[in-house]
Amino acid sequence: MTVTVLGAQGFVGRRLAARLAAAGEAPWTPARGDPTLLTRDLGTVYYCAGLTADYDRRPFDTVEAHASLLNEILRAGHFERIVYCSSTRLYDGAHQPEVDEATPLVFDPADPRRVYDLSKALGENLTLTRTGGRGVVARLANVYDWMQGSPGFLSEWLAQAPQSRDLTLESSPHIRRDYIHLDDTVDALVAIADRSGIYNLASGEIVSNAQIAQVFQELGWSVRFTSEADPPPPPNASAARLAELGVRARPVKDVVRAYLEGLKA
Repeated sequence: MTVTVLGAQGFVGRRLAARLAAAGEAPWTPARGDPTLLTRDLGTVYYCAGLTADYDRRPFDTVEAHASLLNEILRAGHFERIVYCSSTRLYDGAHQPEVDEATPLVFDPADPRRVYDLSKALGENLTLTRTGGRGVVARLANVYDWMQGSPGFLSEWLAQAPQSRDLTLESSPHIRRDYIHLDDTVDALVAIADRSGIYNLASGEIVSNAQIAQVFQELGWSVRFTSEADPPPPPNASAARLAELGVRARPVKDVVRAYLEGLKA
């Protein structure tokens, strides 16, 4: 079966494409603007294209990546299945301690920083309602890895660990997030490819920077933070639906501990 990975040069898409290739599936990874994208058979599409860190500076590119290109692919109709990568950030407006895939989403359209959330929500809507039941939405929590160049605060923190045992981080110990390792994310994307509806790709546990720092300190690292900011935590997104498929994200503290122990070996 044909498999297509869109956004294969990005953080998640690159690892996913490598995983599929290793399994003998030889995914097609078209470059941005490939003229054949809307005319050839795409088979199962993993839609990993998107903007994260720079979405606020590039709002029009954000809408293009999250919804406009998807719209054209769905209109052309040359696919068997589509897995759309969204984000658990869409729950932030709910202001609830616990959420799941059925929780109604709340957005303020007058907030310019909501272009990320709203464009992802539009992509979700198209995937769920305009694919004839052939689409599934993956809401990703904070994905991390220690490979150099991996984006995100925790990824950058982990990438510093081999270089120094004395770390100063421009953040606060009170910041809390749900983390899922990149490899667990890829496993989950593959597992839900033949499903429908929405799946949270998350661990189901909110963990603070202080808790992760404690793991570092127990293994011989010194960690200092430059801020004491204490914002409200994000809603805790349930991972129960994903667990029903036998897929569970490893707890971030366990993954970090194993990684650091490997550095000490």
